[in-house]
Amino acid sequence: MKLVWIFGYVLSVLLANITLDAFIPLPIYGQLSIGTLFFAFIFTIRDRIHGYGLKYVFIAIGLALLVTVTYSLLYGIEARFIFASFLSIAVSEFTDTIVFQNLKKRNWLLRCLTSNVISVPLDSFLFTFLAFWGNPEFPLNFMLEIIYADVLTKYVIAAIIAFPIYFFGKNTLLAHHYRKESN
Repeated sequence: MKLVWIFGYVLSVLLANITLDAFIPLPIYGQLSIGTLFFAFIFTIRDRIHGYGLKYVFIAIGLALLVTVTYSLLYGIEARFIFASFLSIAVSEFTDTIVFQNLKKRNWLLRCLTSNVISVPLDSFLFTFLAFWGNPEFPLNFMLEIIYADVLTKYVIAAIIAFPIYFFGKNTLLAHHYRKESN
């Protein structure tokens, strides 16, 4: 099962990066990157991988970075997008992992949602400013709209998938991992 979660994580990161520069304008809400719809799954899926051990978290993050950079180089993605994606994923995912691990005495759902509160905006700010700063097509107000829409969307989707993963996961083979962690 851990390979399914790792594959889902890597695929979500790749799809998010493939669609990162396509936007849906939403009134009041801002500019929503299509990549955000995929990226919203990433933090919660990675938090789920924690049930298999920290080693698998780092394997998943490393594979996702490797696949994304390889794809970007093969298909001529602009260097600023490669750099922005690599750095924002590395910083936000490792930050998320540190927060998640420091909450070991708490239940998985609280750990997941709390770590997302920190890592989601960090990822959105880092990526948006690194990828689009200095581009005349992306003035500051447009970038802030992107960040606003990205953060809200990631929070909502992450929460929507975290609750069923937590409640159904309590009765799965992974449940013993979470019980061991809380002892």
